[in-house]
Amino acid sequence: MRVKLVELVRLAFEDMNSTRAEKIPTDNILDISLYGETGLFDSMHLVSFLTLLEEHLEDEFDLEISLTSEKAVSRSVSPFSSVTNLLSFIEEEIAELGAQAPTEISR
Repeated sequence: MRVKLVELVRLAFEDMNSTRAEKIPTDNILDISLYGETGLFDSMHLVSFLTLLEEHLEDEFDLEISLTSEKAVSRSVSPFSSVTNLLSFIEEEIAELGAQAPTEISR
């Protein structure tokens, strides 16, 4: 499932790149820090990115996952600090919802 989620994150970055002058590199997305002192995004851009990612998740898994829920923002290790932490949070949410991963990405 991790490979599928990485591809969805990549798609969200590519969506953002379509409107950015300074493009987000998508070669090593697992190394990207999303938010915080060394993060890629300010709070407004982070929310935009998370919204795009939520849309991709819903399209792919037919699940509504809130990446900005109280559960997400109250964690001791923020899911927004890195792509890796965000992926772990998404996997937990999908598992909690009892979702089955599709066999391939629909894009």
